[in-house]
Amino acid sequence: MKKRSAVFLLASTLVVSACGSSDGSLSPDTTRLKNSALPATTGATLPTTTVPARMVMGYKIEAYANLYGANLSKADLSKADLTRANLGNADLSKADLTRANLGNADLSGANLSGANLSGANLSGVTTNDATKLTNANLNGADLTGVNMSGADLTGADLRGAYLKGAKLPVVTTTVPAPIVMGYKIEAGANLAGANLRGANLSGMNLAGANLYKVNLREANLSGANLSDANLTGADLSDANLTGAFLTRANLLNAFLMRANLTRTDLTGANLTGAGLRGANLTGANLRGAKMSFAVLLGANLNGTDLTGANLSGAIR
Repeated sequence: MKKRSAVFLLASTLVVSACGSSDGSLSPDTTRLKNSALPATTGATLPTTTVPARMVMGYKIEAYANLYGANLSKADLSKADLTRANLGNADLSKADLTRANLGNADLSGANLSGANLSGANLSGVTTNDATKLTNANLNGADLTGVNMSGADLTGADLRGAYLKGAKLPVVTTTVPAPIVMGYKIEAGANLAGANLRGANLSGMNLAGANLYKVNLREANLSGANLSDANLTGADLSDANLTGAFLTRANLLNAFLMRANLTRTDLTGANLTGAGLRGANLTGANLRGAKMSFAVLLGANLNGTDLTGANLSGAIR
């Protein structure tokens, strides 16, 4: 009996030591445990710390956020995560969205006039005829698979933008066409035989233009829109075409030696007999392109998409 009482006394002492003092108050160790917010269940996984949603101008900025009609004009949204967010009819004019993630977001009717979207991810976003991107900075932005054929891109800067699978308006400017080296640069322009050697045509719109045998050696055409342009026999040697848009362009027998075609979209382009010796085609999109008898000696094809391209007779 005495032995049993001693065991009980020892157990009681241990319980008091672990859970609190004999007067019912918590011991210091127990208080620390109580305030540590550890899970009560033995062996439970510690909860992952959740970063609070970013609040900007009274709006919660986070992935999947419903920001329909929100007024975020001139807001600082740099590096914000707005993946799949609903930004329909939102006012984002002059907002700072540098390096923001807007992947698959809804931008239908959104006003992004003058917004800074440099380096932003806009792959898969939804736009419509009411989406405004006038004078927006899209330098280096990812526009993979975006259909912006109805959006207003007047004055937008698309230099270095990644346009793989993107659809842009044939005409993106209503302002007076710029004059470069005495030539009027605009969509559908007839510049056959023009001498534009070394010209700065970065981000300019020459969609559907006639550039037959034009001299564009060493020209800067980064981010330019040359979709459906006729570049038959054109000389683009040493030209910078980084991120340019040349879908369905006719480059029959064109000269592209040492040209920089990094991330250039040449989907469905005709490059039959083109000279691409030493050209940099890193990450270029050549899906469905006609490249029979093209010269590719020394060309960099790292990451180039040649799905469905015709390379019969090409020299590599």
